[in-house]
Amino acid sequence: MSKQIRQLDRVVIRFAGDSGDGMQLTGDRFTSETAQLGNDISTLPNFPAEIRAPAGTLPGVSSFQVHFADYDILTPGDAPNVLVAMNPAALKANLADLPRGADIIVNTDEFTKRNLAKVGYASNPLDDDTLDGYAVHPVALTSMTVGALAEQDVSKKDAERAKNMFALGLLSWMYSRPYESTLRFLERKFAKRPELVAANVAAFKAGWNFGETTEDFSVRYEVKPAKMPSGTYRNITGNAALSLGLVAAGVRSGLPVFLGAYPITPASDILHELSKHKRFGVTTMQAEDEIAAIGAALGASYGGALGVTTTSGPGVALKGETISLAVALELPLVIVDVQRAGPSTGMPTKTEQADLNMALFGRHGEAPVAVIAPKSPSDCFHAALEAARIALTYRTPVILLSDNYVANGSEPWLLPDVASLPDLRVEFATAPNAEDGTTFLPYLRDPQTLARPWAVPGTPGLEHRIGGLEKADKTGDISYDPANHDFMVRTRAARIEAIPVPDVAVEDPDGDARVLVLGWGSTYGPIGAACRALRQRGLPVAQAHLRHLAPMPANLGAVLRSYDRVVIPEMNLGQLAHVIRARYLVDAIGYNQVRGLPFTAAELETMLEEVLKNV
Repeated sequence: MSKQIRQLDRVVIRFAGDSGDGMQLTGDRFTSETAQLGNDISTLPNFPAEIRAPAGTLPGVSSFQVHFADYDILTPGDAPNVLVAMNPAALKANLADLPRGADIIVNTDEFTKRNLAKVGYASNPLDDDTLDGYAVHPVALTSMTVGALAEQDVSKKDAERAKNMFALGLLSWMYSRPYESTLRFLERKFAKRPELVAANVAAFKAGWNFGETTEDFSVRYEVKPAKMPSGTYRNITGNAALSLGLVAAGVRSGLPVFLGAYPITPASDILHELSKHKRFGVTTMQAEDEIAAIGAALGASYGGALGVTTTSGPGVALKGETISLAVALELPLVIVDVQRAGPSTGMPTKTEQADLNMALFGRHGEAPVAVIAPKSPSDCFHAALEAARIALTYRTPVILLSDNYVANGSEPWLLPDVASLPDLRVEFATAPNAEDGTTFLPYLRDPQTLARPWAVPGTPGLEHRIGGLEKADKTGDISYDPANHDFMVRTRAARIEAIPVPDVAVEDPDGDARVLVLGWGSTYGPIGAACRALRQRGLPVAQAHLRHLAPMPANLGAVLRSYDRVVIPEMNLGQLAHVIRARYLVDAIGYNQVRGLPFTAAELETMLEEVLKNV
């Protein structure tokens, strides 16, 4: 059947169903197919915390949203153009996010009385006026998949499980995606069970052929590749990019990398990824708890390695005492906090930016550390390198504040030229450093960095005492002297404040904006998209984004004071805004939410428009 092909510049698709329906896998495969075509991409996985969430219920819905375009995009999209709903729960949980006119592909086999009752539908929404105004495509995904696999050597249960591949085949046909990589993926995934390879490939092809032959889908769509800098790209999640950044830091420093970690959502993928890279000198240890994990990482740093520990908010709370110990010992240590919604266990699979106060201030005593935050999934690679650079150069713990949105989202990443990455090589102490030529002073500082020597245990003549008690300046002996304690506290703080970080850059194309939007971490995309939309409407607005949160850029105060209004959107109750007000005496306007979801560009655009009207 000959079908019309229509060109689009962008599309947002959301796959939704039960946790067992394979929506994350389906979305990931569609994203990989899309990446091959060269579209710009941004994704938003969203799934329950429970391993076996209640089937057919609203809390059990898992979804994966992918936004792809023929131009540079900054977010996974505010609202889907297409929803694939595998059951009534998926439809009900996501319907409010759809604009009128959106396409809805529903698996009619799951719209039974029992499943409808589970989510509170008194009648079938496919038969009443619930979906008026939408382009509804009823497809019997389950039964058609089972029928397509009737000749395959698989059970009915395994055949039903392949319905996500039928859906993927249909969407791949609709949006003209290449599918060869998906077929190769299935061959690898089920390599030990050839019957499942054949069944899933058959289901995928059946979905593709259904789109080709059915009269319900009369149009195919194409989205041309985006114009991007030349080079080799791969689609990457934030956790994977951060892992590779740590691997690169080990290579560029010439040091072994040691990761001490306890599994915790959403940071566990970093442990999984780093465990694959032993050939690059990476050692991973799954500890019995969070305290053991950071203790081992700090011990590795004492022994001359790049010590790293990964966790989320609850784990940072447990690691606080050892972070303070690292401050006192003045040893390099990278602490990765992939933030999630709290407090306590909170919502483990949802995003939040609520750990900034803990990163900046959450330790006993005066224990300052450096804090940085990546702005996007691919930026996690460079943020990890920067965290390692600061830790190694200034002998300090560094907290890297990622979050669930960045960690599990994905985007194209331009593979860097390895030679262009920073040189992180470290000079260990190898000989006595006192004027007498025979004594080693472990706290004799470099006058530029204020960093103390890093002496690997066992180096002849460099024996020295370590521990949590206050150290005497230069000698490192235990000291209770009040003047020495005051000096050491101030010196450790001065070492952090003296770390040179790049000036904050301001995006103000015409230079006439009176409102500055300041962000940090994963708010970069929604803020950027909102500011872009406002400028296209002729409303001038400036944007600046902080990667370094401690120390802050030297020019930040001057930048803030040059605008009439400063607005700070955060996925917390205003933590950066409080710091900015206190430090720079700027009456920053906080715009805050703690819903476990990222901002949409549209809501920020609406909020900023009101601010602009009142300037």
